Amino acid sequence: MQNQIRLNEEHQTIKWFLMLFYIIFFSYDIIYYFFIRAEPGLPNDGLGYWFHIIVIGLLPIAIYLLKNNQPETIKYVYFFTFSLLTIFNDIIIYWDNPNSYSSGNIVELMIVLFSPIFVNKFYFVLVSLGTIVRLGIVGLVIQDLAVMQPMLIVAVLALIAFILLNRFISYLSALKNSYDKQLEGIVKGIISTLELKDPYTRGHSERVADYAMSLAKETGKFKEVELNSFYNVCLLHDIGKIHIPDSILMKPGRLTQEEFELIKSHPTVGAEAVKHVEGVAEHLDVIKYHHERWDGKGYPEQLQGANIPLLARITSVADAFDAMTSSRSYRSAMPVSEAYRRIVDGKGSQFDPQIVELFEKVYPSWCEYHKNYPWPDTKVK
Repeated sequence: MQNQIRLNEEHQTIKWFLMLFYIIFFSYDIIYYFFIRAEPGLPNDGLGYWFHIIVIGLLPIAIYLLKNNQPETIKYVYFFTFSLLTIFNDIIIYWDNPNSYSSGNIVELMIVLFSPIFVNKFYFVLVSLGTIVRLGIVGLVIQDLAVMQPMLIVAVLALIAFILLNRFISYLSALKNSYDKQLEGIVKGIISTLELKDPYTRGHSERVADYAMSLAKETGKFKEVELNSFYNVCLLHDIGKIHIPDSILMKPGRLTQEEFELIKSHPTVGAEAVKHVEGVAEHLDVIKYHHERWDGKGYPEQLQGANIPLLARITSVADAFDAMTSSRSYRSAMPVSEAYRRIVDGKGSQFDPQIVELFEKVYPSWCEYHKNYPWPDTKVK
């Protein structure tokens, strides 16, 4: 959902960029060639109409990329193409020309000044440094220090753009942090309501999320934004149990086959319940597949090995560890050392072997967390 929102925003931003680009490009050329023509002594017009034909030819490419949901590529295509055209155009015009360099390329200044609208630091640096390097190349080829003036102007505009970009990023970061905190608060509220059904599982979702986060970080495969989303999904991994009667959840004895089949439905029910929740939907696999086993004997779909999503495999280890080390209505908590042994023994059968190896590394921190956790009164000492 968040990816779709970002994609839609990129679509709108690119449309504004293209509109400004072509309006400024053609307006300036019309005014320059028909009204001011600052350098009437220039021997030729460089690439001439070919410059305009190539720039117009970029429009079908932009439309194609927009239709194929690749708007983020367009700004790079335009910048590189326009920069290369400008290099050749300026060199052709000023090569062995007694006139001093005088660039009338206002489009480049527009690209630099408006680069913050994409809220992309890499693109901003590329455009700013790329434009300065472009002018430097032209100056070296034509042996004219006059390029220093437009280079200075670009540098000043880049500084202004940098200030605007950082302001945009700070504002968006503040909004995102506020949204993340609100979402986390809502999720924890929902989980607290669920755990009222069974006091023995109080805090289970939070502990699993904390354990799983440390394990996910240990893989080194996830960005911070992915980890934040993963944390919220982990909190909701047992949300499907809300449809299971209290008499089954809190049953002190062995479950019947029918009751166990109902318990086994909670991953699917949970994934279905939150599939439209923004910030959670992108990691629904965690909810749906955290009870799958590496050997294919889990549920609900008996997925096997690497077919089980990585984050679901991580959650499986965290869920099992907390389930074993916390008290339930039908048994007391076992020592963390015993839980550790059982998870290691389950390597290659119940659990992903590589995830178990990472678990062995983070185990000391899990022990410390378990020791300092404010356990409810139901925990058997």
